[in-house]
Amino acid sequence: MKVVILAGGLGTRLAEETEIKPKPMVEVGEKPILWHIMKHYAHYGFNEFVIALGYKGEVIKRFFLEHSTLHGSFSMDMKSGRVISRDELPENWTVHLVDTGLESSTGGRIKRVREYLGGERFLLTYGDGVSNVDLNALLALHEKTKCAVTLTAVRPPARFGGLIFDGDRISQFTEKPQVGEGWINGGFMVMEPQVFDYIPSDSTNLEAEVLEKLAAAGLLAAYRHDDFWQCMDTLRDKKLLESLWQADRSPWKVWNE
Repeated sequence: MKVVILAGGLGTRLAEETEIKPKPMVEVGEKPILWHIMKHYAHYGFNEFVIALGYKGEVIKRFFLEHSTLHGSFSMDMKSGRVISRDELPENWTVHLVDTGLESSTGGRIKRVREYLGGERFLLTYGDGVSNVDLNALLALHEKTKCAVTLTAVRPPARFGGLIFDGDRISQFTEKPQVGEGWINGGFMVMEPQVFDYIPSDSTNLEAEVLEKLAAAGLLAAYRHDDFWQCMDTLRDKKLLESLWQADRSPWKVWNE
């Protein structure tokens, strides 16, 4: 199965970083968060990626061009410009970088990469969230439910400390609970080709239109993941992920070096 990663949004809530680069290229541990996401999928044997580009897509293209040519030693034919790598890359990936438009919505970006998917089931996630979700278990549930789409449901990390009351008095103050209330869509989805029947145009929104219609039709399933998940919406989120990585306490790092 191919892995589609949505990497074309503006990332306005992380403007400190995204004025010069797209959000998937914001670094954690000197590597773009996009790289972390891809390492997770590759750990489970999924090594072919379709990256849906939009805002500052050239930055992502440049990263992969440089990553493939500047890692280790290489030879170059100055006349033709041909570059031959002399060292084996640490990532055995095939990466398709697809321009999906500056203004396309999330559903529209998926529609635009359809030709790369060969009419087969595919995996999809957002380019700004990491997790230690078990992809094998996710796929097993998808097989069981026979739905068009199975998403990973997560509990959002709480951003504030919690209060527990005893009447008008506070009996306990919990500093930044591990998880928030309820469940949200955490990405890490499995999709069948029939999802394209629900995407009429570039402006179609995956969440507000496609997934809602699939839910109403009984074709949307959820794999409940109650372990680590973290998006990178704000500078605060970035600093949290960076601190976990530097402390060697990054739960999403399921791969070996």
